[in-house]
Amino acid sequence: MKDIKIEKVTLNIGAGKDQARLEKSLVLLSTIASATPIKTITSKRIQEWGLRPGLPIGCKLTLRKGRAVQLLPRLLEAIDKRLREKQFDDNGNIAFGIREYIDIPGVKYDPKIGIMGLEVCVTLERPGFRIKKRRLLMRKIPARHRISKQEAIDFMSKNFSIRIGEE
Repeated sequence: MKDIKIEKVTLNIGAGKDQARLEKSLVLLSTIASATPIKTITSKRIQEWGLRPGLPIGCKLTLRKGRAVQLLPRLLEAIDKRLREKQFDDNGNIAFGIREYIDIPGVKYDPKIGIMGLEVCVTLERPGFRIKKRRLLMRKIPARHRISKQEAIDFMSKNFSIRIGEE
């Protein structure tokens, strides 16, 4: 029950109110992961930024199980398998950015898209984490079963041979 596994990998690109950049982002995410991304929609009005509720401002793509495990080594290769300790949170999640998508192995430069970066979030879980998501008898994960920052670092180092440290 203490085995850690990858629950999901989420790719995210924020485009702001620039709709042309949003369309390029959708094409980029679909080429990287061979899946269909969805648009993220604003819920608040921020007048200084020109945002209103219902306006698409970005896109995201979530991969689970085998597809997530297959894509993650390519994404880590784009950052030279180096993560900083502050990119791990206290609940076993990892977040890092890729400055240019052409750093990802197997992805070629597309002149229609140009140069664009993306954010990658990796969520780790253990068996039994379903109790926090189920509909009936929903419970919190006990502290002894949660994934700590050090456990997440050890998991990533062992399974994906990443290095921890400053750049």
